[in-house]
Amino acid sequence: MWTPLVVLVALTSVLLAGWAGWFALRDRAVVLRQLWGAAVVEGLLVVQLVLAIVRALGGDGPLDAPTFWGYAVTTLVVLPLAALWAFAERSRWSSVVLVVAALTVAFLQLRMVQVWGA
Repeated sequence: MWTPLVVLVALTSVLLAGWAGWFALRDRAVVLRQLWGAAVVEGLLVVQLVLAIVRALGGDGPLDAPTFWGYAVTTLVVLPLAALWAFAERSRWSSVVLVVAALTVAFLQLRMVQVWGA
């Protein structure tokens, strides 16, 4: 895994979680700008996945491949599901869901680095 990209993804996810957390504390629903922020994180995740596939095909893959690819798929799915929830639930709980999803992505970044080099 390319460490600067992992740090960038984790940092943007934590910033998104903080932004959504601020909205949850103020009893506000997710706004469109936050979903655009989630889209930026999602774009970084797609770039990360492509780079991981290229490295894996080049022979420098994760040591525990099933776990790594499971985490990779999970990170790609979490934020879009949170965005769908935010459209369906127009209350502060949409912000809470976005906080949980963004923190999940950040945590899974740590786990993916650990599994890659385990």
